[in-house]
Parts: sequence; structure tokens; C-alpha cells
Amino acid sequence: MQIAHDILLRSYRSMRTIRDFEERLHVEFATGEIPGFVHLYCGEEASAVGVCAHLSETDTIASTHRGHGHCIAKGVGVDGMMAEIYGRKSGVCHGKGGSMHIADLSLGMLGANGIVGGGPPLICGAALSHKVLKDGGVAVAFYGDGASNEGTTLESLNLAMVWQLPAVFVCEDNGYGEATGASYACAGTQKARAAGFGMPYFDCDGTDFFAVYEAAGQAIAHARAGNGPVMLHVNLARWYGHFEGDAMTYRVNGEVARERAEHDCLKNFRQRVTEVSLLEPSALDEIDTSVKDEIEAAVKAAKSAPLPEPADLEADVYVSY
Repeated sequence: MQIAHDILLRSYRSMRTIRDFEERLHVEFATGEIPGFVHLYCGEEASAVGVCAHLSETDTIASTHRGHGHCIAKGVGVDGMMAEIYGRKSGVCHGKGGSMHIADLSLGMLGANGIVGGGPPLICGAALSHKVLKDGGVAVAFYGDGASNEGTTLESLNLAMVWQLPAVFVCEDNGYGEATGASYACAGTQKARAAGFGMPYFDCDGTDFFAVYEAAGQAIAHARAGNGPVMLHVNLARWYGHFEGDAMTYRVNGEVARERAEHDCLKNFRQRVTEVSLLEPSALDEIDTSVKDEIEAAVKAAKSAPLPEPADLEADVYVSY
């Protein structure tokens, strides 16, 4: 599989940005300065980046409550995201959405969503819009194994097939719906569920950027060509709890340490591209330094940014068409 040099660099930067953004939030949240809940995406970076590498700004995505990675992969700036998470007026949603509701419609990011299974129905609407307008766009729904059991998700799979929508349903299977194991709560297989609706199915290792990139490319090309919806099942693991403060007592001892040591998508990416001289280690080191500085600046800017004023409460509540 040949991937252009600029795509490799851009993909590594996106994955590094997600990792450093989330690791920094893990530290900052412990200070008590960040309002609301935070759900971290560490360990899953290759999924968002491998999928979004095939998308343009005119394509649309819907995210989950664990949405920072999807936002960054779709191009949302870390300054606006960090400010939003801190509840500041300079945030991408003016401080009114917080961690679980970041959106940027100008980039096709329809929003993170605190409702489990809330994204797939939105994507059916977006995909219908692409189909009616004939703009060549596709709509992608990211959802977890927990959301795969929600009626909204199953109804969306059915509707997308009935209407033959240009939609891709990306099931990010991290093995847990909050604290409940997917092996217990998800009957059958995701492949069988797709087959039940007559939907094409792709499966990949979510800790391997190249595996995700290849499978996502096939899935998105299928939908973009007007062949109807596709399910992409991405197998991965989250490194932190369901939310910040989750003690993860439901996980086996050593499970997370093993994932970090053996299935780090960033470490594996670096090893593979440098071994065959696709990228120089120095180029990756430069990205690491640049991203670290970018995150540091975003945190400082967010902490010093003004909070929304009482008068802002009634702004952006309704839209007149």
C-alpha cells in the first residue's frame, strides 16, 4: 500500500496532536479547573485519523462523547477546542458546549454527542443531504460498542440501507460500554449485524494506522461511489477510564499496561515508517516538538480567555432560516 509522503506526515501530526491533547487534559482535569466531564481518546488515535484522512471539509462526521480525537482528525483547531473545554468565550462553541459537545459545521464536524447512539441518526440526515445535492460527499458516524446496542443505531443502519445513503458507520469497539464488557453485552457479532441489514462490512485493527487507512479507504470509496452504506468495525482499546475519575476496577490487572506497551499506534507507526525510510526520525521529532508547543500555548490561552457573559446566555439558542 502506497501512501503519499505528505499524508504520512499529516497523519502522524494528527495522531500526535490527539495524544498530547488528551494526555495534557488528563493532567489539567485533575486540577479541578475544567468543568463537566472529560472522556479521553488515548489509544484510539489511529481510528479517527485513518478514517478522516480520506475525507474533505465537505464530508460530514458525527462523533460520540469521546470526541476530541474525531474533532482534531477532522481539522478542528486545538486552540478553540481547549478554550471550549475550559468553558471560555473563545471556544469553538463559545464555551457553551464543553468537552462532550464540540462542533464545527464549517469543517463538516456535526458535533460530539453526550447521547449514546446519538450520532448515527444525524449521519443519515447528512448523508441524505449529500445524496440529494449530488455533491459527492459522504457522512461518517463514529460510535462505540455500547452504542451498537442502541435502537437509534440499529434504526439508522436500516434506514441507510433502505435509502441507499452514502454513509459509513464506524464502530469503534474498545471492548467496554462504560464498565460493561462488550463480550457480555453485545450478542452475536458486528459483522452479523451488518449482514442482517445486507450492509457491506469491513474489519480492521484500530491500533494499526495502516490497517485503518486501507479499510477506511475501501469503505468510504464504496459509499462515495453511490453504492450505499458500509459498516467499518475498528478493534482498539482505550487507555483511560470511561471518564476521568473512573478507577477502572472492571479491567484485568496489567491490561492497560500491556496495551500501551504492545499496541501503541504512534510507536508502531514511527517504527514502520522509519524502518523502510518512508519518513526520517528527525521529521517526526520536529512534529513532536511542534505539537507539544502548540498544546502548551492552547492551555495558556484557554486559561486566560474570558468566560461567557450573562448576556451571552440568550445568544446562539435559536437559528432563523
